[in-house]
Amino acid sequence: MEFSEVVRRRRMVRAYDPNRPVPPEVVDRLLRHAVRAPSAGFTQGWGFLVLETPEDRERFWAATTPPGAPTTRWLEGMRTAPLIVVPHANRSAYLERYAEPDKGWVDRDERRWPVPYWYIDAGFAALLILLTAVDEGLGACFFGIPAERTTAYREAFGVPAEYTPIGAITVGYPAPDWRSPSLRRGRRPMEQVVHRGRWS
Repeated sequence: MEFSEVVRRRRMVRAYDPNRPVPPEVVDRLLRHAVRAPSAGFTQGWGFLVLETPEDRERFWAATTPPGAPTTRWLEGMRTAPLIVVPHANRSAYLERYAEPDKGWVDRDERRWPVPYWYIDAGFAALLILLTAVDEGLGACFFGIPAERTTAYREAFGVPAEYTPIGAITVGYPAPDWRSPSLRRGRRPMEQVVHRGRWS
């Protein structure tokens, strides 16, 4: 598929065919493309938790869904995904990398960073998973893990303290689903978001 077509077709898919697993070779391509993302200082301070078995996926939803939360159309659809990938960012990897001789920020002071590149780089990797899914004829959706459920998620999967989940990605063959009402907002016109030469 042409790259422009991949970008045009990318959308958040919220329901999947539960009877069609993602082939192992496709899972490998999703991850191989993710680790090609750019990273500050070539730190590559990311980690990916891949959940493919029904037991692992059920543990994920149990850990990340608030107790007593009502069953929603969104949750029902997302739970049909045969694959969940959770990208993580490792802040300490960046602070250590930039204390190395070629960078020289030996104080490891987080205030030196104008923005937290560990999250940005993990986000770049997540986007490559989303785009690769489209190229493979799959659907995918990036969504957040509720802040109050992060500890339960960490405990359920033994995630080391230095790794922070930036969200999660469901992946699978799309099933008929619903479009977010947010789409009614439409895309903002280019002249509102692009500023050439000067912001005015």
